[in-house]
Amino acid sequence: MCGRFNVIDSPGIQDLLKTLGLDISLPPGINLAPTERVHLVREVEGERRVESAHWWLVPSWAREVSQKYAMFNARSETLTESRAFAKPFRQQRALVPMSSFIEWRPENGVKQPWLISNAEEALAVAALWEVWERGDPAQGAGPLLSCTLVTTAAAPSFAPWHKRMPVILAPDEQEAWLDNSRQIAANSPVFRPQLKMPLRLAPLSRGVSNARNKAPELLQPIGEVVELAG
Repeated sequence: MCGRFNVIDSPGIQDLLKTLGLDISLPPGINLAPTERVHLVREVEGERRVESAHWWLVPSWAREVSQKYAMFNARSETLTESRAFAKPFRQQRALVPMSSFIEWRPENGVKQPWLISNAEEALAVAALWEVWERGDPAQGAGPLLSCTLVTTAAAPSFAPWHKRMPVILAPDEQEAWLDNSRQIAANSPVFRPQLKMPLRLAPLSRGVSNARNKAPELLQPIGEVVELAG
């Protein structure tokens, strides 16, 4: 799964956006949690853009914006079977740029948070988007752009930290994922449970477990960094 992540306007993030044809600086986001606003890269009518999106997919057919079902992650194994995710997978794919994400694993009877990133501190994570248009304009509730992050089974080397991981798009996968005129098979190698690049994992203060804590110093390692080869 992926339930928290961070965005820092670093050279790595800037290079990632430029590779996608976007010359823009992103406002930072620390310890971002589901239902918060996140940066979404998508193509609409041939135009690629970065937009603010609600991180918790709201299907276009939903009667209301709800948190009854966990819609902030979408399992790659069941995308084509899900009423909520099948259509977005076919024609509403996007990506979410992030500097790092956070996972927790049990250690000595407590859940220890770990910061996960690559050397560039720039990850392109597969996402799906939807627009919910049932808001009441008279009450200031217009169309809502929302998204979910796609996950897959953990690579063997990552499994000691979590059984799931976000689908991190390799550079040669990003264009195809964003091109919604092309179909991607349900069993595409893009979803393989394998590290596509080396990752760095660092233990963090447990203060990051509270999503209201947004201090940048929370992202400073408190112990030894672990390197996982791609």
